[in-house]
Amino acid sequence: MFWQWTGLALATLTLLPAGVALVTGRVPDRIRTRPAPIRPVGWALLAIYATAPLNAVPRLAGAPDSVTLAATAVGGMVAVAGCVLLATATRRTASSTS
Repeated sequence: MFWQWTGLALATLTLLPAGVALVTGRVPDRIRTRPAPIRPVGWALLAIYATAPLNAVPRLAGAPDSVTLAATAVGGMVAVAGCVLLATATRRTASSTS
């Protein structure tokens, strides 16, 4: 149980504020100079963050194994979607600048 709380807390403290800041457009100047589009990167971070609650909350709530397994599978699919979004956003920008 300790590791679920720790993982959820770390993901919430790191990925959630960064994703929300990027989606709303409140970005530090040092990040704004990068060629990747800001909002899609923020949505990708939020999708990757969504894996932590989808994986930890059912375990912490004592849900049955089938519910925990289903939530973990959905979390994995959401994380893969976030990675694909991040890759396509950065690849699209890289191909348009060259």
